[in-house]
Amino acid sequence: MILVNSSTIANKEIVETLGLVKGSTIRAKHVGKDIIAGFRHLVGGELKEYTEMIDEARQIAISRMIKEAEDLGANAVLDIRFTTTSVMQGAAEVMVYGTAVKLK
Repeated sequence: MILVNSSTIANKEIVETLGLVKGSTIRAKHVGKDIIAGFRHLVGGELKEYTEMIDEARQIAISRMIKEAEDLGANAVLDIRFTTTSVMQGAAEVMVYGTAVKLK
């Protein structure tokens, strides 16, 4: 599966546009990691616990988008975009979406 954030791929021809595909997940903070991040917030530096959580959420969302694209018969997803939304205190949704296509 080819994944790009552009509307074209060099030396590839789009033979069919299959439509919008997306994947999302909602993740909540782990209380233990929240405490560690709280201490780190006091002294400064990267909040690695949250970085890991968001990275994991992105990978889950991408996997779900790929599955949706494969179910349509796509071999590529173009114009990929990410969005993040706070759902409630301590929980966030990560969504990825793009256009599923068949390439020659």
